[in-house]
Amino acid sequence: MTDTKYNAGARALHWLIALLIVVNIALGLLHDPLEEVVSLMPAHKAIGMSVLALSVVRLGWRMAWTAPAYPASMTALETRAAKLLHGVLYLFMIAMPLSGWIMSSAGKYPLSWFGLFDLPKLPVVKDSPIAGIAHEMHEVGGYLLIALVLGHVLAALRHHFVLKDGILRRML
Repeated sequence: MTDTKYNAGARALHWLIALLIVVNIALGLLHDPLEEVVSLMPAHKAIGMSVLALSVVRLGWRMAWTAPAYPASMTALETRAAKLLHGVLYLFMIAMPLSGWIMSSAGKYPLSWFGLFDLPKLPVVKDSPIAGIAHEMHEVGGYLLIALVLGHVLAALRHHFVLKDGILRRML
């Protein structure tokens, strides 16, 4: 069992980004059913841009700081799977907000960060192939992100309750 923790900055970024992603998935899924009642899209967009900014910071932090070693009890396959899942999560933490930014740039509404200021629009027009690809990627990617987040949570819970190897405590 390992008691080595990620540093406080890495832990704070992890939990803040995780919370924002879960909230944003819910907002994205509830947008259409609640469209007549409340407009969730401005908050969804602002949170997405926050996830992008924080993820870039987190990626830089991760590149500048070495993560704690995995427990010796983990097999080589488990270690490779964990590294792959983390890499794919980082990819999605960047790609999902970027695809949303592209979609918003092609739309008629400004991309506002919680009403405090507008973010610049990218040079994309509504019916362009890139806008269509971004839309499909964002929609399909949202469901893939749900699966990735669930896999990540289930793996952490398995390590904590079944294997009892200290993996989850590294991030607490």
